[in-house]
Amino acid sequence: MILLLGGTSETAPIASALATAGFKVLVSTATDAPLNVGDHPNISRRSGKLDPDQMIRLANQQGVIAIVDASHPYAASVKANARSAADRLKIPYLSWVRPPIPEQDSLITSVPDHDTAAKVAFSYGLPVLLTTGSRNLEPYVRESSATGERLVVRVLSHPSSIEACRKAGIADDNILSGRGPFSVEDNLSIIKKFGIRVLITKDSGVAGGVPEKLEAARLAGCRVVLVQRPVASTAGTGFHDVSELVGELCRLLSPPILVHPPTHQTHQG
Repeated sequence: MILLLGGTSETAPIASALATAGFKVLVSTATDAPLNVGDHPNISRRSGKLDPDQMIRLANQQGVIAIVDASHPYAASVKANARSAADRLKIPYLSWVRPPIPEQDSLITSVPDHDTAAKVAFSYGLPVLLTTGSRNLEPYVRESSATGERLVVRVLSHPSSIEACRKAGIADDNILSGRGPFSVEDNLSIIKKFGIRVLITKDSGVAGGVPEKLEAARLAGCRVVLVQRPVASTAGTGFHDVSELVGELCRLLSPPILVHPPTHQTHQG
């Protein structure tokens, strides 16, 4: 069994490629939000956050022989927990790494964290659109309150995400929900509707819909504040290509570890 830490748009193609290669795959996601994980019979899913001890217990229960980390580029704690669990279990840890977006526009300001992003974004004295999710809302709400500038937040259409915004003090009129990635037109529509002049995003890569955000901001003449990725540990092996990831896993888990389901069993996930 391969434990695949998913939750992003790459989850399904990675899970499907692993399953096709003969692995049973358990996709683990932090929430139960709808997500395509692939329809191969070797793929199953569980949800709920895991600390290293819980991940180790799950691995022992399920006979996990490797961890493939396809969690979000900004899920630093998930990645640290996965590496820790793999080290303690003495099994391979491989990570999927989204290529970063090259910064080529003078209107883009890169910052190291959310506190800095909030201060920079609201320093312009203009309405702000936050597209970094329902976590780390506090600094943005604080700066919005201090400056009197409007803060519009776009989050996943999941009850927990919307509730997090409300608890942070964001009015329903300023909460947008949906599941991306969003098109250039989608982003432009929001920018125009709310009179947005500053857009905040993370460098979630092409799969995270960042190019569409940047293009919409360029067309609308919006400033962009880009929250840089957390400094990742160099532990583990990172891949940008699914076939290369699967190939390396096959090499590491060469027979007798890598096996297809026994012929006397039914083909189930």
